[in-house]
Amino acid sequence: MKLSVATAALLALLKVHPTFGVSVQPRATVKDVTLDIVNTRLAPDGFERSVIVANGTYPGPLVTATKGQTLRVKVNNKLTDPTMRRSTSMNFDGVFITTSNAFNEGSSFVTTCPIAPEASFTHTLPLGTQTGTFWYHSQLSVQYVDGLRGPLVIYDPEDPMKALYDVDDATTIWSVGDWWQNSTIPLLAGYVATGIVPVSDSGTFNARQAGKRYRFRIINMSARNVFTMSVDSHELTIIEADGVATTPMVVNQIEMLAGQRYSVVLNATQPVDNYWINAPFVGGDPTRNLHQNATLSRAILRYAGAPAVDPVAPMSLGPVNPNALLEANLRPFRADTPPSPDINITLNLVVTAGKAQWNVNNVSYLPPKTPTLVKILDGANSAADFNVTENTFILPRNKVVQITFPPNDDDEAHPFHLHGNNFWLIKSNSSDLVNTVDPIRRDVAGVGAAGTIVRFTTDNPGPWFFHCHIFWHMQAGLATVMASGLDTTRAEVHPDKAWEELCPAYNALPADLQ
Repeated sequence: MKLSVATAALLALLKVHPTFGVSVQPRATVKDVTLDIVNTRLAPDGFERSVIVANGTYPGPLVTATKGQTLRVKVNNKLTDPTMRRSTSMNFDGVFITTSNAFNEGSSFVTTCPIAPEASFTHTLPLGTQTGTFWYHSQLSVQYVDGLRGPLVIYDPEDPMKALYDVDDATTIWSVGDWWQNSTIPLLAGYVATGIVPVSDSGTFNARQAGKRYRFRIINMSARNVFTMSVDSHELTIIEADGVATTPMVVNQIEMLAGQRYSVVLNATQPVDNYWINAPFVGGDPTRNLHQNATLSRAILRYAGAPAVDPVAPMSLGPVNPNALLEANLRPFRADTPPSPDINITLNLVVTAGKAQWNVNNVSYLPPKTPTLVKILDGANSAADFNVTENTFILPRNKVVQITFPPNDDDEAHPFHLHGNNFWLIKSNSSDLVNTVDPIRRDVAGVGAAGTIVRFTTDNPGPWFFHCHIFWHMQAGLATVMASGLDTTRAEVHPDKAWEELCPAYNALPADLQ
């Protein structure tokens, strides 16, 4: 049974994800991609505004690769709009970065300086054996709120889950995200003045046509909002979380925090008709933005032969009898028992009342002028060599680190994300279960009222950003750097000339061009 995915009539813009190059290439080849970062005017929710996007589209173009390839992504900064940031950066969320390649990682003021206007930088990313669903976005301040975000998929020709689905291509990618009709500079100024995180005007849902058993790759590209995904009258079989294969789990509703990704299989066996794809969102008190339109974040699953009209069923928030994903119940497809921890760290998250300031262990992160990686290459070797406000944890190489986030009383979970690596989710915020036998690995996990425990190894040394993926909170200081194996980092990292030129060029800019 063929079907298609279409946005509801209320969503004026349905973006197609153009792909680069051919869909399947031999392994161990280089895949070249060009992203022109430009200002243009778009209306993702029906209201036109100036935006910052890659290659003129929102979301940005789909970047694809095949297992074993090397992605070579040239980022050309062509930004000119003085009402927004004109420097930029590019980070590839969830893609593993080796020690020797840390200078290609893309985190502003951690592993690199931003790319100045009219300048370019090429990120070279050997993908090795990694596969799955990822995305890219600006890592400079809250710039990706202005539109600079897009999907990235690494396909596996030998996917062990392949027998579960028939279709997995550019037509089966669902991108959801929060959207503001104002630009980030005044929004950020309002946050600093009041301590109130901006509440989005809407949510967007971008999808394409799809066939029989479909692998839908769902990406929450939000800077704040939590989306809850479901499809009327259909079950969803989860087979991947954040680029890692999971034991198949059947649910009918999935809550997704900012930055998280899931692959689900949908079997199109219902009667020929139109069905709502529901993506209601939450993200702060909606009474703080009376302009918010929460009806845009939905689409239509349309079977072949069904009329091109809205479903007869009323719009809803999801199934009446939800069988919702409980994250703690996910298990890895391949057994992966984490080693016992050598180092235990507790991170307490506290907001400064009435201010746009978040603290981790009483420190509010501030980006340094000199990136962390530059300091390490120049000889930094202990916590004393970094500003206190860099909140940098110095870790030895080849150790197992366990981080405990005690329960907190904030009204929204903080999706903590580790760059360049992933972690075992020993205790999910969704449950009291502590799992040291077969937890999943992922790179974004919620931290909230129930408490969370993650565990990772430092066998891939480098300065890796570890922060809240609510980017308003990250900008307000809810971030740390996990810097491991500094001697190894110095020995293995040999940046190219283009990287070495980024900081002098950025530092020479007047403030309005940074």
